[in-house]
Amino acid sequence: MSAILSADDLNDFISPGVACIKPIETLPAAKPADANAYEVTTEDKVAASQPPPPATLSLTDCLACSGCVTSAEAMLVSLQSHTEVLTTLDTYRSLRAPWEAHNGTTNGVSGQHAEGKLFVASVSPQTRASLAAVFSVTEVEVGNMIAQLLSGPSGLQAGGHNGSDFTWVIDTNVVRDACLEAAANEVVTALSSETSNAPSESGSEGAIDTTPKKPILTSACPGWICYAEKTHPYVLPHLSRMKSPQALTGTLLKSVLSQRYNVPPSQIWHLAVMPCFDKKLEASRSELTSSVWLPNHDSAQDPVRDTDCVITARELLHLAAARNINFANLSRSPLPSSQRTPFPDPKLDAFLFPPSRRKNQNPDAGPSGGYLHHILHTYQAQNPGSEIVVKQGRNTDVIDYTLVRGSETIVKMARYYGFRNIQNLVRRLKPAKVSKMPGARVGGSRKPNGAAVETVKDYAYVEVMACPGGCTNGGGQVKVSEVEEVRAYEGVQAVNGDVVSSRPGPKEQKEWQGRVDEAYFSGSEDEVDVDQEMQDIDTNGTNSLPDGDIVNGISKKYIQGILSHWSAITGVDTQNLVYTSYRKVESDVGKKVNDVERVAGLASSIGGGW
Repeated sequence: MSAILSADDLNDFISPGVACIKPIETLPAAKPADANAYEVTTEDKVAASQPPPPATLSLTDCLACSGCVTSAEAMLVSLQSHTEVLTTLDTYRSLRAPWEAHNGTTNGVSGQHAEGKLFVASVSPQTRASLAAVFSVTEVEVGNMIAQLLSGPSGLQAGGHNGSDFTWVIDTNVVRDACLEAAANEVVTALSSETSNAPSESGSEGAIDTTPKKPILTSACPGWICYAEKTHPYVLPHLSRMKSPQALTGTLLKSVLSQRYNVPPSQIWHLAVMPCFDKKLEASRSELTSSVWLPNHDSAQDPVRDTDCVITARELLHLAAARNINFANLSRSPLPSSQRTPFPDPKLDAFLFPPSRRKNQNPDAGPSGGYLHHILHTYQAQNPGSEIVVKQGRNTDVIDYTLVRGSETIVKMARYYGFRNIQNLVRRLKPAKVSKMPGARVGGSRKPNGAAVETVKDYAYVEVMACPGGCTNGGGQVKVSEVEEVRAYEGVQAVNGDVVSSRPGPKEQKEWQGRVDEAYFSGSEDEVDVDQEMQDIDTNGTNSLPDGDIVNGISKKYIQGILSHWSAITGVDTQNLVYTSYRKVESDVGKKVNDVERVAGLASSIGGGW
């Protein structure tokens, strides 16, 4: 099989920034013993000294550097790989719940291996769609195959050193519903507030407790977020504060399990299977750690990441191959319910593991989770008699949506996919420079007939994704050039004349992307999309949903009840659980700083001096 990550995979590549050189900052080496103790060291001599050796790069280093302007950092990722998953499974035994301690109280250490971990995995629908297209099966069947690999008796536990496996495998679709409803509430609240367009306080742009400004921009794509933080910090006030499904799943799992099982978050290990490599960068963000939500967090202890490791569809196949497991031969049936460990909270167990799987939204929602689609339909539900007008922009990755009622325009939204389009978006959001020349015209441009030109600031919401075509086209998905190789390795024959060209090009990749999208949007007999799944059932078993509460099969009251319940059992404010923050990233990479200034800065930072 081909390499995990290469420059060819970075289809959202813009251009390399300054060469990334991150030296180990150390004081100059000690002078030889015979050196003249009274000799004055000049700047030229210091600069001519041997440069320090280059340091190894981590994902956290990339997030702290503004030297690169690619959404996927152009480097091979040594951590957060299938090898890291196997190493962790072989190092720690799986904690089995429930367990009893010697003193009769429940916890995750006593009575178990002291170095054990509770392994939990979450899988995105885009990843399942990619593998479904490869193996010519349904997305539901691929989901069952992944569960068999991660938790089944013939999966990872069969060949591991400790027999460790994943206690739960969660479909991020269910958590996505909470993200969509919370995002819709955020937009409606922000746009209805008179302060939504007021200038942010100094230094508060992107803070968790601030209200995003119009137009509100999607924050679920980490490639787009990294790009904005590093190169266009003026868009930070516009970013939605809503966490992505991956981040929200990690927070939910670690906060609830650590509280219910009385184990530290470090003993809970969360693996996410996602469609793109940028999700590895998201998992490395300091804002997505236990320091944000853990009550009485000890600042002396290192915070624990909400998502410990992220792998992609291709890396999942490598994971199976490393244990000599033929992924194509795994059972397509779900694991027996008798073998399932209930989640340690009945209400959250019903939320995370509904009796029937909800299918992905229809093609109108797009392949990236349907944020714009849900928010737009939320506005439509609030305005009876309105209709949605769709207009394609300069290409298929730019689409305008307008909610109208007669001649009245209620709200305008748009979809911008791919970095070429994103660059145009952020360029048009850049604040205009105020001319100091007397008589200079202030304000937007106008058409020749005097009418004002519409701008992106007229949009209420913009769904922004780094990859052209959306999340189903993520860099970690199986590409058309790899399909034959994967099928040959797994011993799978093409079905219905589905033969991939030996030398595929852009046309073939586009056709293959259509197959992945088809798998993503198609339903099956095992999937239902009914409102009953989202109904809020009270303790008496009666339906307590108000009329008109459900939008696209998602109940606002049900989701609010889940979030409130989550907050109550963890003792953490909902804001710290559901939302996150952003910051302007600054770096001295590429700046001309001589060694004297560098050493002086280092000395002062550690309390020293000259």
